[in-house]
Amino acid sequence: MNPLEQIVLFLVSIIANTFSAFSGGGAGLIQFPLLIFLGLSFSVALATHKVASVALGFGAILRYLSTSKLERKFALMIILAGVPGVVLGGSFILLLPEDIALISLGILTGGLGLYSIFKPTLGQSDNPQHRDRWGYIHGSSVLFLLGILNGSLTSGTGLFVTIWLVVWFGLDYQRAVAYTLILVGIVWNGAGAITLGILGEIRWDWLPALLAGSLIGGYLGSHLAIKHGNRWIKRAFEVITLLISAKLMWNGLS
Repeated sequence: MNPLEQIVLFLVSIIANTFSAFSGGGAGLIQFPLLIFLGLSFSVALATHKVASVALGFGAILRYLSTSKLERKFALMIILAGVPGVVLGGSFILLLPEDIALISLGILTGGLGLYSIFKPTLGQSDNPQHRDRWGYIHGSSVLFLLGILNGSLTSGTGLFVTIWLVVWFGLDYQRAVAYTLILVGIVWNGAGAITLGILGEIRWDWLPALLAGSLIGGYLGSHLAIKHGNRWIKRAFEVITLLISAKLMWNGLS
C-alpha cells in the first residue's frame, strides 16, 4: 500500500472502532468493506480484519479495567462457550456461499435494533438473572451459536453478544459492552484470526495502520461509553444495528 492508502486505512479504522466500542460491536460495518474496496478478496479481508479487531479489545481494556469489574467465572463462561463456535465458523466460512447468510444475518441484526427500540428500559440497569445451572446452559448454548457467526461473518456479530448479555443475563448496556469488547474483541477474534490465518491468508503489511486505528478507536469508544452511560449506548446500539442490517441485506442481494 502507498502512504496515502495507509493514512486512509488508519483514519477509517479509528472511526469504525470508535463507533464499535461505543455501541458494543459493528466495526466491520465500515472497516471490512473498505479492505475489499482496496483490493483484498473476501477471505483475505476477513482474516486481516479479524487480526485487527483484536486491537479493539486491547484498546477497550485499557479504558475499562479502571472502572469495570468483570466477574471471572462469568467471563470464563463466555470464553469457553464462544471460542469453539468461532473456530467452527472460521473453518467453514471459506467453503460456503455468503449471499443467503448475509441476508439472514441482516434481518436478524435489524430485529435486534427494533427490539431494543421498542423496549425503552432494556439494559438501563444491572439486574443479574438466569445465573442457575439451567440459565448458564441455555445462555452458553446461544453464545456458542454466536461464536459460529463471529467466526464466519464479520459485520455486527459482537452486537448479538451484547444484546444477549443484556436480555438473558440481565446486564446493563455498559457492562455488557465491556464484556463484549474485551472477551469477544480479544479472545473470540483472536481465535478467529488464528483459524483464518491457518486456513487462509493475512495481509500483514496492511496491519500496522489497522492495528493502530483499532487500538485508538477502542479506547476512544470505551471512554465515550463510560462518560455517556447506558442511555446513549442503547441509542448507538440501535443505530448501528439498523445500519448493519441494511448493509448486510444490500450485500446479499447485490
